[in-house]
Amino acid sequence: MDYSIVSKEILEKIGGEDNVISVTHCMTRLRFVLKNENNISDDEVKKIKGVMGVMRKGGQYQVIIGNDVSKCYKELLKLGKFDEDSKEEIPKEKKNIFSSILDVISGSMSATLPALMGAGMVKVLIVLLTTVGILSTQSQTYKILYALGDAAFYFLPMLLVISTSKKFNVNPYTLGAVVAVMVYPDFTKLLSSSHVAFLGIPVTAATYSYSVIPVIIMAWIMKYIESFVDKITPSVTKNFLKPMLIVLIAMPIAILAVGPIGYLLGKGLAGIMYAIQAKAGWIALPLMAAFMPLIVMTGMHWAFIPIVLVSLQNPGYETLVLVAMLPSNLAQGASTLAVALKSKNRDLKQVASASSFSAFLAGVTEPAMYGVTLKYKKPLIASMIASGIAGIYAGIVSLKVYVYATPSIAAIVQFINPKGGSNFINAIITGVIAMVLAFVLTWIIGFDDPVNEEDKEEIQAIENKLDKKNKEALVLAPIEGKAVALSQVDDVTFSEEIMGKGAAIIPSVGKVVAPVNGVVSALFETKHAIGITSEDGLEILIHVGLDTVKLGGKYFSAHIKKGDKIGVGDLLVEFDIDAIKKEGYDVITPVIVTNADSNVEVLSLVDRDVKVKDELIKVI
Repeated sequence: MDYSIVSKEILEKIGGEDNVISVTHCMTRLRFVLKNENNISDDEVKKIKGVMGVMRKGGQYQVIIGNDVSKCYKELLKLGKFDEDSKEEIPKEKKNIFSSILDVISGSMSATLPALMGAGMVKVLIVLLTTVGILSTQSQTYKILYALGDAAFYFLPMLLVISTSKKFNVNPYTLGAVVAVMVYPDFTKLLSSSHVAFLGIPVTAATYSYSVIPVIIMAWIMKYIESFVDKITPSVTKNFLKPMLIVLIAMPIAILAVGPIGYLLGKGLAGIMYAIQAKAGWIALPLMAAFMPLIVMTGMHWAFIPIVLVSLQNPGYETLVLVAMLPSNLAQGASTLAVALKSKNRDLKQVASASSFSAFLAGVTEPAMYGVTLKYKKPLIASMIASGIAGIYAGIVSLKVYVYATPSIAAIVQFINPKGGSNFINAIITGVIAMVLAFVLTWIIGFDDPVNEEDKEEIQAIENKLDKKNKEALVLAPIEGKAVALSQVDDVTFSEEIMGKGAAIIPSVGKVVAPVNGVVSALFETKHAIGITSEDGLEILIHVGLDTVKLGGKYFSAHIKKGDKIGVGDLLVEFDIDAIKKEGYDVITPVIVTNADSNVEVLSLVDRDVKVKDELIKVI
């Protein structure tokens, strides 16, 4: 395959170099960010020899090449002034403010996930080793491992510099220089030792390690600072004057305004929450528990730590922040576990499983939040509802924590009252409520499960193969359920394709709709089988269940008769799945093309869930 020709034709069909903002590639496809996708013909791009298919998703125009995508990508780079470091300005979609903010945070955090995941699992290892007595908290090994587990979180602002600079198209090195000041040890020490002022303006004493929001805000502001400085600096001085002015302008904004915003919000929130707790603890706890993910997201939870430590010294226990973290952390773990078990995407299963393990055992929820719940939104809502309800119970029983540690299953001993009592039992009940509710709610509410890349490519490959044939006809799914191969039907008439080729569906909804435009050529008196002749000349048999003819039409109702003209999606027959099963009959439903001869190729898309009118069979 000559990919110099392929890449040239692709570039022509997508509007030329001027229409391309940036291009990258993954394992199998070129991913374009374009100025305008509206005038592109997908069919024309598909016709290019070497292109397996196209997809429009997430602001990208994706051209599927296959395993040789890197070769095509290299040839493409020779044709235009774009490369893998091109600034990515994805066209904006209309979204509400909350969704936009979540998308920015999630997009910025996703790149840091491997570091957070690795560090979180190290923390899990430390908890396990110290719990069983293998590792002493006073040993040097413990301190080094603790540094490894905590460093990624402590210096999270610096890790975020990389992703946020790409998100807002700013120079990562100047942004890094500004953010580095906020976590610079001497600067942190200065803020904690005395009243500090910069150019006579007071600098708020705050700690910016572990924070997220200040970096994102600064990246956004830096975009405008860079643009402003670029306009006012002469060309001959840009190499040295421009970066100096950028950091000089940005740094005061960071330490005088942006950074303190998060700190002051946290301090104000702490005051409000403790004031509410003093009046009605059962209200404060569920609020804190429900909104803990958002508090962690802003880094504001660290603003509570000094107050927590004081409470643990006098009166000797803490009743709000750490208590609220218990249901919140376990709910995050349960929601991600539900995602791991329910998702069919292999990558998401791995991320969700590891994130759940981290949240359950170590109380480290950042991987779960940024890698799963926040990214897919619905699991986050489910976990917040669950932790809020569990927080109500914790507030009613006045749950207390006696030792400082991140609440988790492994650290739940921190709730044991040295004087005895039921506090520890109440902590367990609180955790169980949070986990069960979060798991069930996530399972019920669901989430937008991404399709495996391999499955997408298989479908695209089949479609590409079909495009090269002279003629094709499509049979859509007439029933909602799981599509399986005919070989799984426990009837040799169907499993050995004696009557014809096709697929079978294990129904989840008792409705049969028209899979094609055509005419009802047959309707059995028992209503369990329908014959259809399509406009393309296909003769299709839909046989609801095995041996269901013996029911004599019981549990079936027909909405059509022989000779009726039908269109795709028209309701043909309704049937009672549960009643048929109780009678002892298998409801698996073969969908057969009965007039497919040896010269006809029948392709069935099986081993997947289908809804009515999804593609099921292609006949060539």
